[in-house]
Amino acid sequence: MSQDRLYREFYAYAMGICLRYSRTSEEAIEILNDGFIKIFSKLHLYSTGLSFNGWLRKIMINSAIDYFRRNEKHYYSLDISHVQHESLSETALDNLSAQEIISSIQRLPPSYRMVFNLFVIEGYQHEEIANQLNITVGTSKSNLAIARNKLKKMLMTDQEEKLKYSQHG
Repeated sequence: MSQDRLYREFYAYAMGICLRYSRTSEEAIEILNDGFIKIFSKLHLYSTGLSFNGWLRKIMINSAIDYFRRNEKHYYSLDISHVQHESLSETALDNLSAQEIISSIQRLPPSYRMVFNLFVIEGYQHEEIANQLNITVGTSKSNLAIARNKLKKMLMTDQEEKLKYSQHG
């Protein structure tokens, strides 16, 4: 399979991964292109018995981590004591689209977005996240708690705005 064909065939899948780790589509494209450069240079290391999607996904995630390390080092931590626990109602969650959720994740500060994605979406443990991002396990846990809190607040605010608009529109 040619590189051009491989890029076109897996672009949407890879972009979906990269969008979760980026603030903007431009950032996602940069991560995606870095990932494809790695894929093309390491294609000989791919074992045909393994899932290509899984292999590509891992490379895209690692490219996002590399991008984060290069560009966002100063956003690392906040104390967990700043977190306030609020609940998000089931009905508000039921009305969310995947795009609304992704958009909210993209609005999280970079260090929180990275930990949230690695833990919640990719299933990494805090020890693995801490190792990947060169932070402490405590910082990983704190960033996850803060990310969840910020995400809940954003989603609730977005839903309230949507409801307000629908009632007045």
